[in-house]
Amino acid sequence: MIFYRSIAFIFALAIAPAAAFAQTSDADKPGIVSVTGEGIARLAPDMALVTMSVLRQEKTARAALDANNRAMTEVLAAMKQNGIETRDLQTSNFSIDPQYFYPKSTDNKPVEPQITGYRVSNTLTVRVRDLSKLGTILDTSVTLGVNQGGNIQFTNDDPSAAIDEARKDAMLNAIAKAKTLTEAAGIGLGPIAMISEQHRTPSPVPLMRAEMAMKASADAAVPVASGENQYSVTVNVNFELKQ
Repeated sequence: MIFYRSIAFIFALAIAPAAAFAQTSDADKPGIVSVTGEGIARLAPDMALVTMSVLRQEKTARAALDANNRAMTEVLAAMKQNGIETRDLQTSNFSIDPQYFYPKSTDNKPVEPQITGYRVSNTLTVRVRDLSKLGTILDTSVTLGVNQGGNIQFTNDDPSAAIDEARKDAMLNAIAKAKTLTEAAGIGLGPIAMISEQHRTPSPVPLMRAEMAMKASADAAVPVASGENQYSVTVNVNFELKQ
């Protein structure tokens, strides 16, 4: 028993200096001020991503698929004639769906639905690098059989310069906030202890529905306004405080 008590006493003496050191280190740690900075940069888009769908409905799946294939083949050929490269054309969705008729039950018994036809949908994503052709491409696609619209997203092939500019503005904003806070508190601003960031890309702009575009004049391209893209960066910065 005396042996075990001696070991416990020696162990307590060994860890006592470490505990005291930890308490001293925590007390000596500088205070922290945390701020959030925001930066925004705007850039005219140089590219558009467009989704366009061909939907056909027939009595049989085979007939619906054949009708869809004919229309989509013409659309693809027209895209290439308008200068769209093969690398910028991608099938993004394809589906075959039966269409049902649900007869009314006369004796409260379940009635099996009847297949009345089939719908085939083929969706194409097109990357348009020459925005001056976008209106013509939309108009041509509807003329050749596109009857469902998706989204159009104006974007930039390389937005890195704009994002860097927003990043710099966000950091300057964070530093200004930290200086204001510490000056008001009557303390000094120390070095940066931590930085993290998040940035947001532009949101897609809805594309007019194809059935609406059909009402436009066949001789005129669909009017399109690209506007500007806004790139936002947020930084979270921790500064040490000088007491």
